[in-house]
Order: sequence, then structure tokens, then C-alpha cells
Amino acid sequence: MHTEEFIPFNDLGRLYSRFQSELETALLGASRSGWWLNGNFGKTFAENFANFLGVSHCLNVANGTDALELSLRALSQIRGSDANEVITVANAGGYTTTACRQVGLTPVYVDINPDSHLIELDAVIAELNDRSLAVVATHLYGGAVDVIALKAKLQEAGFGHVYILEDCAQSHGATINRTMTGSMGDVATFSFYPTKNLGAMGDGGAVVTSDPEIATLVKRLQQYGWHSKYAIGTPGGRNSRMDELQAATLSVLLSKLPSLNAERIRIKKRYSDVSTNGITFVNGGEGSVAHLVVVVSDNRDGLKKFLTAKGISTEIHYPILDSSQVGWSELPSRKPRHGLPFSETAARNILSLPCFPGLTDEEINRVCSALAEWRGS
Repeated sequence: MHTEEFIPFNDLGRLYSRFQSELETALLGASRSGWWLNGNFGKTFAENFANFLGVSHCLNVANGTDALELSLRALSQIRGSDANEVITVANAGGYTTTACRQVGLTPVYVDINPDSHLIELDAVIAELNDRSLAVVATHLYGGAVDVIALKAKLQEAGFGHVYILEDCAQSHGATINRTMTGSMGDVATFSFYPTKNLGAMGDGGAVVTSDPEIATLVKRLQQYGWHSKYAIGTPGGRNSRMDELQAATLSVLLSKLPSLNAERIRIKKRYSDVSTNGITFVNGGEGSVAHLVVVVSDNRDGLKKFLTAKGISTEIHYPILDSSQVGWSELPSRKPRHGLPFSETAARNILSLPCFPGLTDEEINRVCSALAEWRGS
């Protein structure tokens, strides 16, 4: 019978306690400003985040899924043709598929690399055709897709006009060949959901790009399609804003992001250094920021039960592929003739371990001990 305190999967209260003074000063400042939307805190965060990434434009929106939808809608309107397919993965929680459904685009699922669980670049090339609008490069679990290599492959295949959208919801501060995720594609989207590497105290998101045409169109679409106040000049617009309290929170935590990421990376290394039986770690690459520590086991359910008995919380990211969701079964989609074998295997075998800033050495040691003790059955 487990008697020690349960190790949580995440605990945002610890993060708040660490930076309480700075956060409360910023939140009080935003409250007292009288601008609870569209104020200076939002403008300042957008400027600082764009500079952090090395892009020209950052547009604050209500959440990460809005960011995906607005970006895809903008790309679709700019292309203005019959290109209505978006190549993506099926193992990333359904957010890109949700955005595609809202815009009226068809998701085309391709398989993943079995080591990184990121989109397999050659699988992308195999599914390109005249209807291809964009490839969504989802930087999953803190790992980074090699967008530069993807771009070169698209050019070589004669599809250099196909947009690359980076989904950076799990890669704040991650790099590939020392280049920041969010700065390599045509446009990128971020979620600032509270548990992200850079998280707000509620919902928040951003669209970032160095393309002025994309930036202008997204800015219009996020504000009803206005070309000037109350004058709608672009169809498909809606209301998607980040409030000042979220921007104030993010402004404080942005300066902490490198050290918080280093803490996550250290925790993952502690886990992965343990000699384990029947467990492998998803490898996010050199520039990973360990948003999640995901392990693979042929006996995932047994491992989860074993860790629970040891007082260790776990999660599954994600148990159901987009291509297997019952609610979407009658809607248009496409996948390769040979299916998605690596994605399907991953969905059966993955398990996420606790990894968040503020996890104590004692808690990390307990997880390491449990992993070392696991015998695979």
C-alpha cells in the first residue's frame, strides 16, 4: 500500500509561488491600467515574443486552436485555388484536424518517425498533389521537426509553393540546428495553455510570421474581418483576442523560459539515465525542451498501474488517433494506402511521466527508482 504523498503530473501552484511577487505586480498593473483588452501589456508581449523567436510579427489570439484555424484560413484565402488538403499527423491530439474542420479543409494523415514520434518527412512528400495547401509540422512533446529539411524536400519535389505551418504548442524555446521553432516555416502557431512550457493563467495563443501578407490577413480575420472599424472587408472573420492579464503573466514568464526549459531537460535526463526494462524514451532531438517526457512500453497499461501504485501520476498523450475519432468518421480525410502503422503502435504504447518546473529532487528520485524497479510485466 502506497503511503507517500502522490506525485502530481503537474502543479502550477509551485510555479506561481516561485514567481509570486513578479506575477502579482504585473497582474495588478494590468488591472489598474484600465485596458483589460487591447492594451500595452498585450502589445509589449507580442513585440518581445516576436523578438525572442526572431520573426517580424506576433498576433495575440484567444488560444492555440484559434491560432491554427486563423492561420489555415489565411493561407487558404491567399492561395485562392482548389488547394484544400492539409498534410498532418494523427497522433497530436486533434487540434489541427479541429482547425481544418472549421475552415473546410481536408486533413491528410501521414505516419510518424518511430523514434521521435514527429512527422515523417518522406511520408509528406509521398502524399503531395495539386490539392495540397499546407503541411503542418507539429513539434510534439518538446521535440522539433526539421523544417529546413522539409522545406528543401518540398522544393526538390516541385512543391515549394505548399505552405509550412509550424504548430509550436509544445515547443516554446525548442530549436533545430540552433534555429528557433516558430521561425522556419511560413507561419507558426502557439498555445499558452497553463501547462505549456510558456503558459498563461488561462487560455491564450499567438500566430507568428515574417510574411506581411499572412500577418495582415490574420489580423483582419481575428477581428471580424474588419478593414477599418466596423467595416468588414474580408469574409470568414471572427473574434479572437488575448486579454491583458494573460499577456501580463506571459511577459513575466517569457524571461524565465530558458531556465524553466533547462529544468525540464534536466528532469528528462535523470529519468532517461535510469537503466530500465522494456521502456524506451521518445527522442525529441538535440534542441528538445521536454514539454512532456513520453516513454514507450509494450505493456503500457501495466506500467501505468505500477507507477500509480508507487504514487506517481501519469497521462497518455494521446490515446486516440485523429483518424480513429468516431465523431469525425463520416467527414472527409485521407491517409496512405499502407495506413499509419507507427502512429497506431505509438497510441497503444505511450505513457507520459511527470515533468514540470518545481518537481522536487525527492520526487524525481522516486520516479527514477520506480522506473529502475519496473520489470516490464
